[in-house]
Amino acid sequence: MSTKWCRFQVGENVSYGRIDGDAVVAVDGAPWGPHTVTSTRHSLTAVKLLIPTVPSTFYCVGINYREHIIASAKRRGVEPVFPEKPDIGYRANNALCAHEDPIVKPKDAGEVFQYEGELVAVIGKQGKKIPQGKALDYVFGWTIGNDVSERTWQRGDRTMWRAKNADTFKPMGPWIVTDLDYRKMTTIIRLNGEEVDRFATANMIHDVETYIAEVSKYCTLYPGDVIWMGTDGSPRNMKPGDVCEIDITGIGTLRNKVVAES
Repeated sequence: MSTKWCRFQVGENVSYGRIDGDAVVAVDGAPWGPHTVTSTRHSLTAVKLLIPTVPSTFYCVGINYREHIIASAKRRGVEPVFPEKPDIGYRANNALCAHEDPIVKPKDAGEVFQYEGELVAVIGKQGKKIPQGKALDYVFGWTIGNDVSERTWQRGDRTMWRAKNADTFKPMGPWIVTDLDYRKMTTIIRLNGEEVDRFATANMIHDVETYIAEVSKYCTLYPGDVIWMGTDGSPRNMKPGDVCEIDITGIGTLRNKVVAES
């Protein structure tokens, strides 16, 4: 049976919580480790949802869906090149922001400022050299990410330090859901209420199990770490005032409004 877990704030207090209908029950400890469910309950509407985990390492798959690669290559006037093996990148924790937090578009960011709706695997236990057949045993649950990207910087800078990692460029949430089959999920992206992309979440070039096995050959995975699994389709541009919603079956909806840097 699936369970929803969140991180939330009430006043100055930050806690993990288990969502029970329209309420959240405070939990002492992280849900993937030793923890105690307390008697403290809050209405879900009365709390501030935070990013559901603060990862020690933030992994992000760059190109993992065929249609996205084809669309990107077409924009650049080149032939698409598909990855022959799993290849992982990193993102910065400073870029993370929560459900309903604003995405701040920097003053000098260009017009090609885009969303990328992604499934996020949240690691539940420490592992190294994890066999592919046991990889999902190390996934605590699933959440949603929006890999906001400034494409001019992405093409022009030597690295993606600001194109992908500027403050607020990585919304994640609203919570983590356990015991789901990602192979049965659908990802839907809406911009200002209009559906702009829909794809089978599992339609990846290299699946979750392959990435966990490959990454853990060289890098120890720790509880609370995240692996963002890439996006499909052809993202549209966002501008201040736009609201981006990413919905994934069984998880929920991650919603963020774009605002201009003041």
